Amino acid sequence: MSLKSPPAAADRPEVRVAIEGAVATITLDRPHKRNALSLRIIGELRAAFETLPDSVKAVVLNGAGEHFSAGLDLSELAPLSAAEGMLHSMVWYEAFDRIQFGTRPVVCVMQGAVVGGGLELASVAHVRVAEHSAYFGLPEGQRGIFLGGGGSVRITKLIGVSRVTEMMLTGHVYNAQEGFQIGLAHHLVPVGEGLRKGQELAARMAGNAPMSNFAILRALPLIAEQPMAHGLMTEALMATVTQSEPEAKERVRAFLDKRAGKVLPS
Repeated sequence: MSLKSPPAAADRPEVRVAIEGAVATITLDRPHKRNALSLRIIGELRAAFETLPDSVKAVVLNGAGEHFSAGLDLSELAPLSAAEGMLHSMVWYEAFDRIQFGTRPVVCVMQGAVVGGGLELASVAHVRVAEHSAYFGLPEGQRGIFLGGGGSVRITKLIGVSRVTEMMLTGHVYNAQEGFQIGLAHHLVPVGEGLRKGQELAARMAGNAPMSNFAILRALPLIAEQPMAHGLMTEALMATVTQSEPEAKERVRAFLDKRAGKVLPS
């Protein structure tokens, strides 16, 4: 049994990719549906991340129009059997794994609705920028459904099981400032400034040593889940690997020779 997305219109992709230097901007481009996440758009999103050239070192993920994403396209959910529902979630899991556990850091720029599956997608990113227009909700309880795109794991890790429970039970919607305060966003910017900020952050990440980025993206989540003794061993191994890289040695030498900038407040 397999799930198939509707035939794609050859002249109208729903995910756009633009590359400038070492940064790729990947845009959900279904604004007439508030960037609702269908199987088609999930497939295109996965393909976009899997086919980026090696020259791309960081990614900005955003949504066209007034909203990042209003969540799951519910029209696809209604006809699914129990088995098909499981497969539907698996399609999302596989695509989101490519984003979260790839080789490139991802900045998510959020405006307008960041709701349900849209918040699940945003939680996959490594850094999140919210414009003041952003609002966050998990309306699954009111829809008679449950999170199915990994949000019960990822969003819970961001803000805790108690807040996720309350959001799902009551339909509580957080505005941008509240979302920033509880950890749904790392940066809060004026309306219209999100993409610029996201690209600025992505460019900074792209300038990191590749092995350092790899360790941060792949080892840090493992360490967070491990018992302390295991985590410390993993940390020591990754520290040894990263600092043995020629690029790391050159960067350390540049700092010692006062050729590199010091850490200063932004």
